[in-house]
Amino acid sequence: MQKGNIGVTTENIFPVIKKFLYSDHEIFLREMVSNAIDATQKMKTLAEKGEFKGELGDLTVRVSMDADKGTITISDHGIGMTEEEIDKYINQIAFSGVNDFLEKYKDNANNIIGHFGLGFYSSFMVSKKVEIVTKSYKEGSKAVKWSCDGSPAFEIDDSERADRGSDIILYIDDDCKEFLDKYKLEGLLNKYCKFLPVPVAFGKKTEWKDGKQVDTDEDNIINNVEPLWTKTPSTLKDEDYKSFYRTLYPMQDEPLFWIHLNVDYPFNLTGILYFPRIKNSLELQKNKIQLYCNQVFVTDQVEGIVPEFLTLLHGVIDSPDIPLNVSRSYLQSDKEVKKISTYITKKVSDRLKAIFNEDRKAYEEKWDDLKLFINYGILTEENFYDRAKEFSLFKDVEGKYFTFDEYKQLIEGSQKDKDGNLVYLYATDKDEQYSYVSAAQDKGYSVLLFNGQLDVPCIQTLEQKFDKSRFARVDADTIDHLIQKENETKSTLSDTERDNLSAVFQSQLPKLDKTEFIVEVNALGDSQRPVVITQNEWMRRMKEMSRYQSGMAFYGQMPDSFNIVLNSDHRLVKQVLDDAQAALSEQLKPIESELKGQEARLAALNQKTDKKKPEEVTQEEKDDKAATQKAIDEQKEKKQQLISDYAQKQDVVHQLIDLALLQNGMLKGAALDAFLKRSIELIK
Repeated sequence: MQKGNIGVTTENIFPVIKKFLYSDHEIFLREMVSNAIDATQKMKTLAEKGEFKGELGDLTVRVSMDADKGTITISDHGIGMTEEEIDKYINQIAFSGVNDFLEKYKDNANNIIGHFGLGFYSSFMVSKKVEIVTKSYKEGSKAVKWSCDGSPAFEIDDSERADRGSDIILYIDDDCKEFLDKYKLEGLLNKYCKFLPVPVAFGKKTEWKDGKQVDTDEDNIINNVEPLWTKTPSTLKDEDYKSFYRTLYPMQDEPLFWIHLNVDYPFNLTGILYFPRIKNSLELQKNKIQLYCNQVFVTDQVEGIVPEFLTLLHGVIDSPDIPLNVSRSYLQSDKEVKKISTYITKKVSDRLKAIFNEDRKAYEEKWDDLKLFINYGILTEENFYDRAKEFSLFKDVEGKYFTFDEYKQLIEGSQKDKDGNLVYLYATDKDEQYSYVSAAQDKGYSVLLFNGQLDVPCIQTLEQKFDKSRFARVDADTIDHLIQKENETKSTLSDTERDNLSAVFQSQLPKLDKTEFIVEVNALGDSQRPVVITQNEWMRRMKEMSRYQSGMAFYGQMPDSFNIVLNSDHRLVKQVLDDAQAALSEQLKPIESELKGQEARLAALNQKTDKKKPEEVTQEEKDDKAATQKAIDEQKEKKQQLISDYAQKQDVVHQLIDLALLQNGMLKGAALDAFLKRSIELIK
């Protein structure tokens, strides 16, 4: 029997391993099974090269559990180890002490797993004792047993084993007993070992017999040794890809389409990426792409390897060039990883372009589902737009699709404003914004439909990319203002008439939470609606962007601001003004006369004091100005109250306001009920 200490100068490295890797301690199973797979594949390679002449036999790796003994055993029929090899590969850990250990892996302790010699030692995260019973394939080898109780002390002794290979026996620690649950263990095997290249058996398959589940003689193989991504694309059919997708994501709808990655230079990479159908924002989940290293599951957090916008995809990537355990900072800085990310972007772009060119109709049918990924790429990947512009589409409210260039040609002749800017009109809901869309179409304009989750956030990027162009939602202003062809038509109303008309409507507008209304009077033509509600394009866009960018939260807290545009050319608005003038003229004359007098006096006082320095203005002058301003405010308040009392009784004013609010989905509850009752009365 040989006894000794494992080759580390620190007194006890195992508590360090356990402490630093506890959060990820389930990966011990991956490491143990991976080691068994490596030993098995080396055996196959030796046989292929003729360096091993014997029978390979059953190469299945077997995982078993004994809850009574508290053990998990991983058995393989691989190359095994001699006593000398155990001493070399197990007993020597290349660290000079705990300080070096901690310094080397201070950023991410997970890096230590996979370091030469330490993959095996991940077993001590869950074990109080580990035994290795092994026999080398080399002729004349004898079986040996290595054991260690979680301290640097180990023992090697002769043992019994009929055939080559190794058994790793883990005596599970008291604080890790959950791993002695059959279903827990099977779940971990499915997670980490589902596609390993050598059969992995965990117990036997069961069948229903005599009212209960009983074991059969057939091994329960938990993995598919030849997953789809390892096969040549030309040998596969669409149903093969769909079937594999169902294996990966049993509860998901059928994918839109997929991209098979297969490259061996300048790095090795295989995989299949699927574009899923996403019905709502609740299904927008990252971490659906699984990363493998030689068919061993590594992680589903692939940021850094896959471009940000493609993390919304589903599927598998397998690359031996990415270590089993890597930190996020490593992924972000490693040049090879960046090459992989660039390659994946190019491959996805080329595939989308090919699908568009080969069958545009089928591509258009998928566009409403696909555009989320494209828009996300345009927003997050600096150079993706240059690729995406060739297969990105616009969809108009009529359901027709256009490439960016096609749509530009369509509207170039009709939708330029007086300054030469090309105006892209869009609606986010063609039903809610129907009347605005209709007004634009009556002018011969085309309107796009931007009803996707990221359509509106993309606008700013498109405005930067498109030459002398801007986007405007159809309800951001009156249509003649959205695409202003010439100087604005001036209203024939006097300033006093405009002020009085505005005051009539302003006084009757509802008080809505976090909402403000600004009344303006414009000459829109007698065929346009009498009252139109618009919302400033820039401010609304800022508020919408605040939902996606935390730094813009200020805009999200601001009240919604709407313009109430009164069409001074419409007969109903003219009638409201005429009726108000007739009813209020005599009462308003003395008020307006007094106002003009006081305003003239204030202007004269200001002119006099403006020429003086602040310290030269006398107290008498200050008091005079304050008294004059107070008189003005009193007259304005008197006028406002007079107009408000009059407007309160005018059903036509309320009806016009409510019709505009109703059109914009802003008339609800008691206000809606009052509108309905008033409508019935007016019909009578």
